[in-house]
Amino acid sequence: MYQDRKLLAWRLAFSSMQRGVPALLLYVLESKGSSPGRQGFFMVVNAEGEMEGSIGGGIMEHKFTEMAKECLRRGEHLLSVRRQVHDKEVARDQSGMICSGEQTIVLLSLGDRDMTTVRRLVGSIESYSSGCLRLSSSGMEFLPEVPGRDFYFLPGEDWVYEEKTGYKDRLFIVGAGHCALAFSRLMRTMDFYISIYDHREGLDTLLRNEYVHEKVLISDYGELGGLIGAGPSHHYVTVMTQGYRTDDMAMRVLLPMEFRYFGLLGSKAKVSRMMEGYRAEGIPEEWLRRVRGPAGLSIHSQTPEEIAVSIAAEIVQVKHGV
Repeated sequence: MYQDRKLLAWRLAFSSMQRGVPALLLYVLESKGSSPGRQGFFMVVNAEGEMEGSIGGGIMEHKFTEMAKECLRRGEHLLSVRRQVHDKEVARDQSGMICSGEQTIVLLSLGDRDMTTVRRLVGSIESYSSGCLRLSSSGMEFLPEVPGRDFYFLPGEDWVYEEKTGYKDRLFIVGAGHCALAFSRLMRTMDFYISIYDHREGLDTLLRNEYVHEKVLISDYGELGGLIGAGPSHHYVTVMTQGYRTDDMAMRVLLPMEFRYFGLLGSKAKVSRMMEGYRAEGIPEEWLRRVRGPAGLSIHSQTPEEIAVSIAAEIVQVKHGV
């Protein structure tokens, strides 16, 4: 089964503590400009040279991992916040990179006192639950209460960082054919909680789909109204069923809802015909404007894998407001 990168990093932290192997947590508390490591990026490095996760890559990450290894070799206990500026012209805190922007990174030694926190965090992620990771000048803790915002950082001597753990975005895939399988495989690497829906029992591509978190077998697509809720901030929907009739059933249920992304897979002719039919019925234009159809960037994609890339790229574009 596919394992998420963040979970792998926290599992390394926990197994290191279980084995008595010193480990360091490197966490991006804040990022500005074109910094390659965004807020919430993190990695774990232990004294045996094992590493999981990333704080952005490049020479900056290499410098920090080497620093972490040296601190582990010397047996140092760290709770240190470092500012990194990606500009070789600045006088202080140069990262060695020239991409502009800056990061604030904490290096935190993990010890016995953190085992319960990390164990609870791993359990929460494994059960697809959310909670709150709090890093501060006092150390690390995990709270079951889900914060109202994804990230919060208060700098200063008594600094505090809070992050909503678990999946911040949900992807609903309607239809479980070959394109959905390729799309699921790609999107699982992008930190979405993925649910897939189909009415065909025993469908090979649904049975082989090990990338989604949730498979839902329905009687017909009219049931989607009770399974998918509107979510203009964090819900992404793609309709890619086996044909026009089933697409239409799904669309009629989902059109009144507002999502961050709403894509309909199909040819231009099919999508145009469907939209014209809806307009003739008097379905509000506001609802129809929300639909991206045909779904995906126009890159002349043909195979399921190419189609998956085009839709994934469009979702990334929407997610980041480009």
